[in-house]
Amino acid sequence: MSYEKVTQATNGMIVGTKQAMKALKDGLVKEIVIAEDADVHVTNKIVELARDRDVPVYTVDSMKKLGKACGIDVGAAAVAIKR
Repeated sequence: MSYEKVTQATNGMIVGTKQAMKALKDGLVKEIVIAEDADVHVTNKIVELARDRDVPVYTVDSMKKLGKACGIDVGAAAVAIKR
């Protein structure tokens, strides 16, 4: 389900934890998708910030599949879907 949200993001997406954190702080994000197999210390901060800002957080099982859904050849730990 969340892979579909990423592939169908009409307003665009931001790939990567650092970029997603910045977009969250700037209020540009409507949803966050996190890969369950990503390192927790990498994704904890973005999950906390999203919850503080009342942004829904969804999880998917694979960084590799999440990266592929974004159209990149490497795994992605986090993806922010823009408003």
